[in-house]
Amino acid sequence: MNLDWLLEYNPILLALFAALFTWALTALGAAMVFFFKQINQKVLNSMLGFAAGVMIAASFWSLLKPAIEMTEARGETGWIPAVVGFLSGGAFLLIIDNILPHLHLGLKMDKAEGIKTTWKRSVLLVLAITLHNIPEGLAVGVAFGALASNPEAGALAGAVALAMGIGLQNFPEGAAVSIPLRREGFSRLKAFNYGQLSGAVEPIAAVIGAYLVLVVTPILPYALSFAAGAMIFVVVEELIPESQTGNETDLSTIGAMLGFATMMLLDVALG
Repeated sequence: MNLDWLLEYNPILLALFAALFTWALTALGAAMVFFFKQINQKVLNSMLGFAAGVMIAASFWSLLKPAIEMTEARGETGWIPAVVGFLSGGAFLLIIDNILPHLHLGLKMDKAEGIKTTWKRSVLLVLAITLHNIPEGLAVGVAFGALASNPEAGALAGAVALAMGIGLQNFPEGAAVSIPLRREGFSRLKAFNYGQLSGAVEPIAAVIGAYLVLVVTPILPYALSFAAGAMIFVVVEELIPESQTGNETDLSTIGAMLGFATMMLLDVALG
């Protein structure tokens, strides 16, 4: 795939376009609520497992590995920014998780996390899903922002592969949001709107990530690792536990394996 022509564009603009693509696939997945009122638990577990697998693979192949290689190419110790950035990303999401009011699907209002508030259940449900999408948007933004210091077709292809992988897992994730909302009594249109709205944070986070990398170039390896840590936090804290609901845990495990393999294939083949 010849992507050289894309290198002429501003990395921030490319990050925005890529994140708009991932948001569009979230909306496309959320649109499944117009065709289905319920979602089989086996299917839901498989989709959530697939999303977890994609994010785990993206965290290493698209973020941590390039961060380590970039640092070593400068003659520095590769593991330092990888470890520091990775743990910082996880700590950042931990803080947000404890501050931002949110409620996970299927739980009662007294199980809401974050600062106590009088916000409606619908708002808390959407905020819980929005929390998932912040690190995904950051990852896309940082990957495209990296093109400013490494304007090569290979780096661009890797960023495109990351956006494709995240977009691919956003489709089932969108459905996994809107359809359960429909089951909770929301109208189809309202469930769709909330489902696609959960992905709206990705373009915002992508632009912020790309801009920060462009302004402070030396932080790039740390920024890549930061995004990886944030994504792994979401996977371990939310996606994996939610995918293990019920007795069909093998399906969520298979989904995770397939998601990992798919993202690995995209990154290695394109990057």
